[in-house]
Parts: sequence; C-alpha cells; structure tokens
Amino acid sequence: MEVLKYVRIVLKLTIVLAVLLTVGMPQQAKAADSLNILADAAILVDADSGKILYAQNADATLGIASMTKMMTEYLLFEAIEDGRVSWDQEYTVTDYAYEISQDMRLSNVPLRKGEAYTIQELYEAMAIYSANAATIGIAETIAGTEEEFVRLMNEKAEELGLAGAKLVNSTGLSNSLLMGMHPKSTGANDENVMSAKAVAKLTKALLDDYPEVLETTKIPNKMFRPGTADAINMLNWNSMLPGLAFEYEGVDGLKTGSTDFAGHSFAGTAKRDGTRLIAVVMKAVDEKGVGSYKARFDQTRVLFDFGFGQFTKEEVIPGGYQIKGQETLPVTKGEEKAVSIAVKEPITMMIQTSDKEKYQPELVLDESVVADGKIEAGIGKGEVVGTVNIIKTEGEDYGYLDGSKSDAEVVTTEKVARANWFSLSVQAVGNFVSSMWSGALDFVKGLF
Repeated sequence: MEVLKYVRIVLKLTIVLAVLLTVGMPQQAKAADSLNILADAAILVDADSGKILYAQNADATLGIASMTKMMTEYLLFEAIEDGRVSWDQEYTVTDYAYEISQDMRLSNVPLRKGEAYTIQELYEAMAIYSANAATIGIAETIAGTEEEFVRLMNEKAEELGLAGAKLVNSTGLSNSLLMGMHPKSTGANDENVMSAKAVAKLTKALLDDYPEVLETTKIPNKMFRPGTADAINMLNWNSMLPGLAFEYEGVDGLKTGSTDFAGHSFAGTAKRDGTRLIAVVMKAVDEKGVGSYKARFDQTRVLFDFGFGQFTKEEVIPGGYQIKGQETLPVTKGEEKAVSIAVKEPITMMIQTSDKEKYQPELVLDESVVADGKIEAGIGKGEVVGTVNIIKTEGEDYGYLDGSKSDAEVVTTEKVARANWFSLSVQAVGNFVSSMWSGALDFVKGLF
C-alpha cells in the first residue's frame, strides 16, 4: 500500500511538472510556425526595413475590400504634393456619389446632391469612417471620373510593385453594390484583389512617402459637419486604437476592410520603442471558423505580440568586419599582391534574439570591378568592390517585401598603387619563368 501511495505522489508531481513546462513559461520564445493565424492570409513586416517577420499564404490573391482606400489616400497625397488638388478645394456632389451616399448598408457620411464639400472633409470621412461616397468624390476630383481614377490606381500599383493587384473601383466595394454605375471597363460583380504581401507593400509605401496619414488614421472619432442637420459622429472602424473596444498599445492606423467576398480584413500598424510594425490579416475568423470584426483584431494582436515580444533590432555585422577566409583580394599590376577588404557600414536588422547566431555573411563581388576574383592596381582606399548579404543558415527566413536581402558595401581598406614599368617587367618575367617551370614539371611527371 505504501508503495502505491508513493507511486501516486510521483505521478501527480510528474503531471504538475509537465503542466508547468507546457504553460508555465510565457517568456519562452514563440516559434513563427506555431502562431497559427486564423485567416486566409497574414503577414508581419518591420516597417523601416521591409523585412518580413512572418508570412502565411502571403502571395495568394484575395479580396481587399476597403483596404483599397489606402491606394486612394496615396493618390490623393500625391495630387496634393503635386499641386493638382488642395485641401480646401471644393467638390460638388455628383449623382453617382449622392446615390451611393444614400445606401444605408454601406459606411457613409450624408452627402447632399449638388452641395459642395472640401477635400479635407471628404478625406477625413474616408480615412476615419471609411465613407464610400466621400471616396468616390475624391476619385472624381483627382481624375474627373472614377473610370480614369481606376486607371491611375492600377498604374500606381504596377509602379509600386504590387504583383497580382487588380483594382476595379476607388472604394473596395463590390461593383455589384454600385447600382450599375461602376467603371465601364470593369465587370458588374468585380472586386478589388491583392495579396497580403502587396497590401503590406502598399501600406509601407504610404507610411514611407506620406507619414502624415497617421495624423488622421489615429483619430478614434470625429464629428462630420458639426452643428448641421448632417452632423454624424464618425467612429473609427479601427477598434485597436487607444480608447476603443480592442485597443492595443502603439496602434495608430491604418485601414480595415469588409465585404462578403473579402471577409474581415485589416492592415494595421503600431509603433513601440522606436520600432514600427505592419500587420495584415485577410479573411480572419475565430476559433469556430466564423468571420467577425473582433476576429481580425484578435489575429492582428497575435501578430503584433509576436513581433514586439520576440524581435529586436540587432547589429549582425559590425562596420569594418572582414569575412573569414576572404579578408583580401588578389591585385594585378600593383606594388602589392593583395588588398584588404572589409564591410563599410554595420548591418542592423530585426531578428529573433535566439536566431542571432543563425545568420552568416555572404560576399558578392562586383564583377565590373573585380574580374576573375582579382582587382587591378591603381585603386584607392574605400573603393567599393562588392556587397555582403546576410543569409539565414537555419530555419525559415521570409526575406523582404522588395525581395532584396539586407546588405552593405564591401570596400578596400587601403590604397594599392600601380607598379612602375620595371616592376611590371620583372613580374612578367617571373610569371613566364614560373609558368615554364611548372609546365616542365608537369611534362616530367607525365613521363612516369
């Protein structure tokens, strides 16, 4: 009986220990492959460098719904910058914009037919409240018609490298909801589509080129036309903003999207301690497989927690670093036979701290400067001879949004003067004699 008693005690202790090891260590690193984001596609990106920290089905082309409006915002900021449009410029509501504004199924602010609204008013309604008719008004102001604006959108998508993107209207609504007034070059049931990677690239481009967009997207709510009969409180659809239902520290943008086709999607951005992340989830669902507003924010939270909790900016290669075994380059026609080379500037990148030792440098020589692994004399100190790429030797590396690797210039650390004619002659004779002697030895060896 005593033996059984001790066996039971040991079993209980074993179970407790197993539980503690499983769930009692929240500080342990969480592997990317264990995130299990409940969405058709997802991506997490370091906004500064474009390094992809996590990706799930990120190249699949899916519906983007109102995340489309980030492209409309980009083109608006560009038009403002070029002087083609101004914030106080007025737009007079067309029949098209008016009819869409009256559809209570859609996110809208009330627009009166024939009445004038400033571009600033329409922009705030679009960025905060995802107002669709206001977006159409912006498109018509920039391009004259939504049809022409769609052409500009697709041109910009190609320019930004948004592979697979197809944009058919300015709002992200299904064309089927546009009451037959959709751009004539598009189908009656068409919808805007992109991949999660393309949405992240668009988000990064908007943040890089027009960071002032965040001054508006971070507003939790604002009154449209206060003091008038059309006054409406525009509650931001981004419920992760401070003070809203699913608030998350550091979130200040950017754009939600929802249609039956696209499901519940979100392109979010947050900044903490100098690090800004971009997270995109497309067609997010809960544990029961049901899409909802909450589900897209829950899945975005998982991505942000992973990014901010597990990644840090690390110097993986210091300035002046010399790659082992490749510290020098052979020199031809020079006073010296070799020249030292080193990495010019340090390389810093976002990595999981536990992965730091898994990254190794790879030297890529510039063939226009270095021929057959050799460089000709008459070179100065600091001359660029190539680049060093950082390669992950173990585990998943998702790369960068633009497809490039983190690199830095590799330069000469000293100058090598060209040898005079006498030295070159001596070298030539020496090389000739050496080659003749080598040939003779090979001949003799062949006899035996």
